[in-house]
Amino acid sequence: MALLQNLPALVVLERFPVPVLAIAEDGTILFANSAFGEMVGRDADAVKNMPFAEVFHSLPDDGSAVSVMRANAGLLVELVHRDGSIVRARMSKSALLRGDDPVALATFEDLTEQLWADEL
Repeated sequence: MALLQNLPALVVLERFPVPVLAIAEDGTILFANSAFGEMVGRDADAVKNMPFAEVFHSLPDDGSAVSVMRANAGLLVELVHRDGSIVRARMSKSALLRGDDPVALATFEDLTEQLWADEL
């Protein structure tokens, strides 16, 4: 228990084996773990330097990035891979549940291969 109490949140999020992304209202990417970077073919630092609109392929850009992420929680979203291909993933609800949180933090489940197989 002492180990868990002393682990900083960012260390825990980085160690998650699932892709995690945190975005501010203005679209600034505040955090991406290595699993998210791998899913989109970039390292996590490169993702953090990208604008919201370059990570997500087809989300509307009206309103804040946080409200757009909340509106698409639980849905299939399209992310842009470094090679230009589209990664289709289910985005979770934000782990930050208060309506006035200025940040959305979500996990992603890459469904690209599964959806390709289902379409064949």
